[in-house]
Amino acid sequence: FVNSCSDWLINICRRKKELKARTVWLGCPEKCEEKYPKNAIKNQKYNIFTFIPGVRLMNLEDKEMNSQLYSKLTVRGTVIGVVIYTGKETRSVMNTSNPKNKVGLLDLELNQLTKALFLALVALSVVMVTLQGFVGPWYRNLFRFLLLFSYIIPISLRVNLDMGKAAYGWMIMKDDNIPGTVVRTSTIPEELGRLVYLLTDKTGTLTQNEMIFKRLHLGTVSYGTDTMDEIQSHIINSYSQSSAPKVRKSVSSRIHEAVKAIALCHNVTPVYESRAGVSGETEYAEVDQDFSDENRAYQASSPDEVALVQWTESVGLTLVNRDLTSMQLKTPGGHILTYYILQIFPFTSESKRMGIIVRDESSGEITFYMKGADVAMSTIVQYNDWLEEECGNMAREGLRTLVVAKKSLTEEQYQDFESRYNQAKLSIHDRNLKVAAVVESLEREMELLCLTGVEDQLQADVRPTLEMLRNAGIKIWMLTGDKLETATCIAKSSHLVSRTQDIHIFRPVTTRGEAHLELNAFRRKHDCALVISGDSLEVCLKYYEHEFVELACQCPAVVCCRCSPTQKAHIVKLLQHHTGKRTCAIGDGGNDVSMIQAADCGIGIEGKEGKQASLAADFSITQFKHIGRLLMVHGRNSYKRSAALGQFVMHRGLIISTMQAVFSSVFYFASVPLYQGFLMVGYATIYTMFPVFSLVLDQDVKPEMALLYPELYKDLTKLLMVALTIRTWHWLMVVAEFLSLGCYVASLAFLNEYFDVAFITTVTFLWKVSAITVVSCLPLYILKYLKRKFSPPSYSKLTS
Repeated sequence: FVNSCSDWLINICRRKKELKARTVWLGCPEKCEEKYPKNAIKNQKYNIFTFIPGVRLMNLEDKEMNSQLYSKLTVRGTVIGVVIYTGKETRSVMNTSNPKNKVGLLDLELNQLTKALFLALVALSVVMVTLQGFVGPWYRNLFRFLLLFSYIIPISLRVNLDMGKAAYGWMIMKDDNIPGTVVRTSTIPEELGRLVYLLTDKTGTLTQNEMIFKRLHLGTVSYGTDTMDEIQSHIINSYSQSSAPKVRKSVSSRIHEAVKAIALCHNVTPVYESRAGVSGETEYAEVDQDFSDENRAYQASSPDEVALVQWTESVGLTLVNRDLTSMQLKTPGGHILTYYILQIFPFTSESKRMGIIVRDESSGEITFYMKGADVAMSTIVQYNDWLEEECGNMAREGLRTLVVAKKSLTEEQYQDFESRYNQAKLSIHDRNLKVAAVVESLEREMELLCLTGVEDQLQADVRPTLEMLRNAGIKIWMLTGDKLETATCIAKSSHLVSRTQDIHIFRPVTTRGEAHLELNAFRRKHDCALVISGDSLEVCLKYYEHEFVELACQCPAVVCCRCSPTQKAHIVKLLQHHTGKRTCAIGDGGNDVSMIQAADCGIGIEGKEGKQASLAADFSITQFKHIGRLLMVHGRNSYKRSAALGQFVMHRGLIISTMQAVFSSVFYFASVPLYQGFLMVGYATIYTMFPVFSLVLDQDVKPEMALLYPELYKDLTKLLMVALTIRTWHWLMVVAEFLSLGCYVASLAFLNEYFDVAFITTVTFLWKVSAITVVSCLPLYILKYLKRKFSPPSYSKLTS
């Protein structure tokens, strides 16, 4: 595989030289030559943000050929093989932290209660031995009391809770209102009912990651979705004329140049796929594909570029073919225009722009087109007085902006540039800097053509879902890698920030003094959302971590833009450390995995970026709007049911231990058991198991009410006893009661030596049991009635 890849690269360089023992290495060839002069190449871990692809061939002394090899690494067309970083050295893995074992807060609280019950067990045993007067072998009596009162410790609680959690997961996955939801963990469903902070990604989570062209601005005139037909008519007219428009400043000619620039300046490749589903025509379809418009699809690394090319197709200028050296456009009249690709400069996160140099086949004109972010392009284009203002206007509408410019080159200018560019690419040291310097020599006084606005559509029902979560007392933080303006617009359009709230944009800070001044300015603001960039956040956390987190937690919403994946996970851990509250992270891409794994509860969305986040999360959903029902209904019910289940299991153990304590006290503090061993085991298992576990079916309000009034999410009632806790009787609960009674009656027949059957069948037994039951339950029912009368729960008005 390596040999064939190397041979292919050698053929590109058109060098015929016999090579042996070839090794292909991707990384920094210059560093490799300096560090390993004897070609002993080892795996090096470089910074993932400064990755330079390259090739190193052993036994190859010609440095010029070696430079040409790795300069030709980025190619289009048919690739025989590519050797790339794999395993732990891939960027996604380097951005991912080791997952932790997640334990729910309810489990931790029950562990603390169990420890307290153990101390109560020891204290009660010591008291009984003390009242006994430490007579005889008192230490033996102490251990006997420890065994008699051991039912205080809820040993069966863990089994009941784990079975309940499995039932909650089954209910979530069977809910028809949230289809496709998958529960990937059975340990923390109650965490869905205790969340205080929700940290969400933007692209693909709040938005659909589907770009739609919305606006074209030419400086003096702006076109929106309702006026695209005017652009189409201008394009038809300009190509129907025999020659290009003479008046360069007319609107028609400017539209023509802008659309042509958008149709040429990109990295999009049209792909044709035969959609005839006949099995017998497979070979024919491969040989003679259907190049009609219906079968054309566009492929590119960025959805923004696909949206731009699809828009040029809609107005009449269609990209029909592209290969390594040329691309072809089809005019509204059906004519094919061929442009030769002379050079292409791909988009990078550092340059924030991409460029292409093309030659028109018909006229021979050479044109340099460039598009990029307004921050990068504002210093490249000629002076104008509208670009900055219109970029701000589009950003406020939630649009992603791109500035398009061009520069006409003469044959002499291009030949001079090409020679300097090739020379820079052949250099061994500081190759990137030299190449960038040559390209920047072209990027001067470019003609500004247009400003484009592309919208990333919001997910369905994002606005009502975020409003519901906010009403439930959940504070929402949006962590995104997008620029500040776009993040702010999405926060407004999605109603993450309500219309009545102010937005405080944290100014860029680099030093401790600047961070101190900006934090003081932010401290004076009240009830306003915070928008901060990742760089400023890093400075604030370095010097004023506690103060910043304290101020940010008081905000109703926080937007962090330009965040790296590791920064997202760091923010989650900060909230957990400083507030002690439950956090939830939701995302859809591989860059959200660290955040999802760091949060107390991770939710992944199956989106266009794959299933990496969904597989790493605790819960997987298909749409963002499903999180409302997942938290408000299932999270709330799981928490209330598990709390009731845990409290009743402890309540059950305390009842039998209290009876044992009273019995021992009456008979001179003797360490004698009240019941035989099997009855005690049966009391904690089959006699009471079914009614207790039926609590997993209880619900205080209907799901529709819980969604309509999300304020109920913050409410949790305490438990008196199981019969008083149940709000809605399920038919399985009644079955559980009869099953429990049936187990007790059946045991009378098999355990004759444990029961006095003759006494049980008398009237005296029946009225005594009835009297004890009334005395036990009637006060609790009276207390329940008085409590509901004078201090009703928040949902009582809704159910009435």
